[in-house]
Amino acid sequence: MTVRQRTAFVTGAASGIGRAIATSLQAESVRIVLADRQAGAIQALASQLDGDVFPLPLDITDASAVDACLERVPAEFRDIDILVNNAGHDIGGRIRFDQGSPDDWSAIIETNLIGLMRVTRAILPGMIARGHGDIVNMSSISALRIVPEQAPYSASKAGVHMLSDIIRGELAETPLRVIEIMPGLTRTNIVTTRHRGDEEAARQYFERFGMALDPEDVARCVMFALSQPPHVQIAQMFVLPTNRW
Repeated sequence: MTVRQRTAFVTGAASGIGRAIATSLQAESVRIVLADRQAGAIQALASQLDGDVFPLPLDITDASAVDACLERVPAEFRDIDILVNNAGHDIGGRIRFDQGSPDDWSAIIETNLIGLMRVTRAILPGMIARGHGDIVNMSSISALRIVPEQAPYSASKAGVHMLSDIIRGELAETPLRVIEIMPGLTRTNIVTTRHRGDEEAARQYFERFGMALDPEDVARCVMFALSQPPHVQIAQMFVLPTNRW
């Protein structure tokens, strides 16, 4: 019997954790939709990956674009087996709540939580209809731990945590799995973008904490969860650098 090639849809695929996950999936011969608002970056990544990939410029805060996202990919990429909700940011974050910008809060939550919900809503019905699928939600330790000066980001990730639990419960009578990955400090460009491109601020931030995860560490965790037999669901995975607690 011929085994159908699996297809993944990865948001925030252009860099960091999303790029590492896409690269790991490609190594397992998974067909991938690379979704990111950075059109040039995903085009470049698609040209580097040796496999079936389709770069999809997508801003997950654009409701109409998300609703029509599957219509914009070739037919062979539309039956999604693995959804990786990775896109997110903390632009304007790391500031005391009373000093923060409401516009920044809104943008963080609109991407990290509402955008994730929109993408999931666009893809989940097809998974249910086909009777299989894995949803990987990239959460954070900030979903469960108090991190001062990170109110909007932590609130968005706490929303992802609860959403993951609720969807998992709603799908309990189906073969679908909902996997929540909660990484600690990871060396990505989220800190640079948080400070609106200030690379020196990012360097000092990582230097202050010392040890950090690499995107590839998080990607290995995702691949481990996806590799489990169908009756095993890694519901939550809490991943920290060794020097953290």
